[in-house]
Amino acid sequence: MNADPADQRKLLDLADLDARIRRDERVAANPPQAERVRELIAQRATLAQELGTRANVRDDITAELKRLESDVAVVDARIARDTERLAASSNPKQAQGFENELVSLKRRKGDLEDMEIALMERLEAADAAVAEQEALIADTNAQGAQLSAEAKTTVSDATTRLDGARRDRDAVAASVPADLLGLYERLASRGNGAGLLRAGACEACRMVLPPSDLATVRRAQTDEVVFCPECGAILVRTEESR
Repeated sequence: MNADPADQRKLLDLADLDARIRRDERVAANPPQAERVRELIAQRATLAQELGTRANVRDDITAELKRLESDVAVVDARIARDTERLAASSNPKQAQGFENELVSLKRRKGDLEDMEIALMERLEAADAAVAEQEALIADTNAQGAQLSAEAKTTVSDATTRLDGARRDRDAVAASVPADLLGLYERLASRGNGAGLLRAGACEACRMVLPPSDLATVRRAQTDEVVFCPECGAILVRTEESR
């Protein structure tokens, strides 16, 4: 195939625009923040599970503490009752019984209060553990929200660039002869469509041409469409190709 060298040079613009379009399509479909956002979502699920475990521990301690407080209240009521009975009793034997029971009740109350103190210390630690986990989740949520906002901006910017690049591509493609454009499109659909020959290398695949292939390319007429022997792209020659 033969084509005006000026038309062949337009293929470099098409190749550049196609590369930009592919890059921004990838960014719009999967912004760089997306992977980290997915990691944070998984991290939040793990943190939430741990929070549930810690909250259950705290709730169990709270329930046990309430039971102890109820037991203390029962003991207090019995102490108050036996104290009244002791004060009203005129029977020495009966009074001795009340006194013995009061000693036992006060001992029981002391034991319950010691257990209450131990439980309150455990509850304080459990509350701190829950608060720590809630802070981690809040921080994870904040990071996720920030990255999500950044991702939206990234996608919006990429979409804007895509719109511009697609308009530019349409304009350039419209100025390329149909047969040359069709050849470029077929090659581009399989890999590299076109690349500049510079310093003996194809810029489409970044491969240096062997001396024999380079000599063949340089002997070709300026309007002859030649191809990179390495990647098959149309090898566009300009003043930089000498």
